[in-house]
Amino acid sequence: MFSDNKKGRDQGPSDFSRNQNRISEGTKIVGDIVSEGGFRVEGTVEGTFKTTGKVVVGSTGFIQGSLECSDADFEGKFSGTLVVSGTLSLKPTAHIEGEVSAGKLAVEPGATFNASCQMKGSIKTISKQDGQKQPQGQGKSA
Repeated sequence: MFSDNKKGRDQGPSDFSRNQNRISEGTKIVGDIVSEGGFRVEGTVEGTFKTTGKVVVGSTGFIQGSLECSDADFEGKFSGTLVVSGTLSLKPTAHIEGEVSAGKLAVEPGATFNASCQMKGSIKTISKQDGQKQPQGQGKSA
């Protein structure tokens, strides 16, 4: 029951808690950040921020500039260009301004989202009633 046998536990590089970088409240980083690990931001980051991992911005966190990551959860603030290849989740206290590109977007009630947004993903084909296929978002011309 209390053995040190840890079989079956994920200890790989995708384990967020083990490979997480932390920027604590009261810390301000100005410049470029490039990483392969996940981040939890409670402080301030100004500049270019690029990671293949997940970024979690806590309620006291603020990122200004550009952020490129796989997934992101926001409780804090962001201003600039945001590129998320996976899912962007905005909690009720989130405040986002600028340009956003995301694979998926989840916005909880109360979040502020003042941004131009482009969704990345495959274009679905829909069928007209007469059997012709037409790319979604394109209508008949008059």
